[in-house]
Amino acid sequence: MYKSKWNIMEKIEPMLVGEELKKRMLFTPDYEESIRKESASTRLLELNKINAFYLPSDMSVEIYTKLYLAMVRSLQKKESKLAIQQRNLNGKNMRACANGIEPSCGGIIGGSDSFSIIGYSGIGKTSAIEKVIQLMGGGNVIEMEQPFCKIIPVISVQCPFDCSAKSMLLAILQKVDNALGTAYYENMVRAKANINTMLISTAQVLLNHVAVVCIDEIQNLIKHRAGMQLVSMLTELLNESGISIVFVGTPEIKPFFESVDYLARRTLGLVYGKCEYNVYFKKFCNTLWKFQYVKQYAELTESVINWLYQHSAGTLAHVIFLFYTSQEISILDEREIIDIQALEAAYQRMEMLHMHIQPEVSIKKIASKRKKNTSIKMLGETSEKKEENEMASDVAFDVVEEHPASRGNSVDWSFEELMKEAKKYYAGYG
Repeated sequence: MYKSKWNIMEKIEPMLVGEELKKRMLFTPDYEESIRKESASTRLLELNKINAFYLPSDMSVEIYTKLYLAMVRSLQKKESKLAIQQRNLNGKNMRACANGIEPSCGGIIGGSDSFSIIGYSGIGKTSAIEKVIQLMGGGNVIEMEQPFCKIIPVISVQCPFDCSAKSMLLAILQKVDNALGTAYYENMVRAKANINTMLISTAQVLLNHVAVVCIDEIQNLIKHRAGMQLVSMLTELLNESGISIVFVGTPEIKPFFESVDYLARRTLGLVYGKCEYNVYFKKFCNTLWKFQYVKQYAELTESVINWLYQHSAGTLAHVIFLFYTSQEISILDEREIIDIQALEAAYQRMEMLHMHIQPEVSIKKIASKRKKNTSIKMLGETSEKKEENEMASDVAFDVVEEHPASRGNSVDWSFEELMKEAKKYYAGYG
């Protein structure tokens, strides 16, 4: 039985769980109460740090666990006998391409380790992935001995807007070069290689030096006719490298992935909606609210938390924007307090998002106000004013409104009695 001399688990960062993981993922700006006494320019510069605020959630924990285990599986494959056979096959195919011979297809090592992370824009999935990559080693490179090899735990690239397979492969090689100091990208560009040569060469590089590749903005696939070709290339890249590929995007990509069974199988993973009005959202607001840079400190109430939820549609990036912008406005207009007026002004700056955010709070307030005004008006009206208002409306509508049965009266009216009442009513207009 083949036995590896690598000790991969000793080289990678230890796996984190529970509160220790959340503590390591948490990011809050350096803050002191005395900052509120500084000049407006100083406070505005410090306020800018709020945009990097991050409070880990259950989603963060799931993404970390999924990526970490994918990295371990990929690294374990690299120390298997199948990995040696795959390297030999890739080398044979590269020589065939160089001689103008059609390469033989197929992956010995296999590639069923891909999955997806799908969620609405602004919920923090990309930020979570960035935090996870840092905790898994970030830019650190794992150096193995016997045989000597350098491995990057995770690299992250973005799906090209035009879904170009060449652009994707070159972007991956650039990331590898940046981490290892190699020249794969320059050599590939200089050689003017065709797509087959680029694919096999990149697969060999990934097999030797990378554990996980995250492809962000994967929803670009459905915006270009070359999307399916890029997916086919990525599938072949996965099979010939044996690494784990993570597809990260918004919910609009789901129908595309679900359309074909082999795509659906390779993109099973994590799906997230917008944050609900729950304990985590309240904790998020309470933690964020502590970082006030205005002179007058404002307490956070349940009604303000509700307002923030209604005017952010449960999108955490919108909550940070509202909190940041309300302070910016309050400092600039010298009101120096975070109140509903400042928050409403911040919300107006989100005008292009208003069609996607429909706050129920505002609707309820308007409806309640109208109901209250109507009740006061009806109580203040005398019987004469009521008759004048009714006479100003449509005559047919007035007859129905004056009919006792229309007001819930239980008296039964015959047709003759209705005619008599109608004649009396119209006689008053003569």
